[in-house]
Amino acid sequence: MSQKKSSLSVLFVCVLNQWRSPTAEAWYRNHPQLEVRSAGIREGAKRRLSVGDLRWADVVFVMDREQKSRIREDFSEIELPQIQVLDIPGDLKYMDPDLQQLLRAAIDPEIAVLLEK
Repeated sequence: MSQKKSSLSVLFVCVLNQWRSPTAEAWYRNHPQLEVRSAGIREGAKRRLSVGDLRWADVVFVMDREQKSRIREDFSEIELPQIQVLDIPGDLKYMDPDLQQLLRAAIDPEIAVLLEK
């Protein structure tokens, strides 16, 4: 019988850590099996992505493929955690109900699978 993972360190990443990744962080903050953080990949991000964030994370959820490429390029000197692309558009504001729905639809099934491992 496989043993389920008791907690998972999840990092949500978008461009400026302003709308998408903080919404995901807020939504999943109280999940009993998750530790969550969010960060942005560009200068001027509210919280800039760091090597420490990537070493902490079991999985990174990025909003688009460009962000995944940028992380691989900017942090090529370290072993990266699994990075999954959510394909979430950048035109929705923080905690927008449509953004929350898109995030949950993309993230919930992935979290369920990861927690089963």
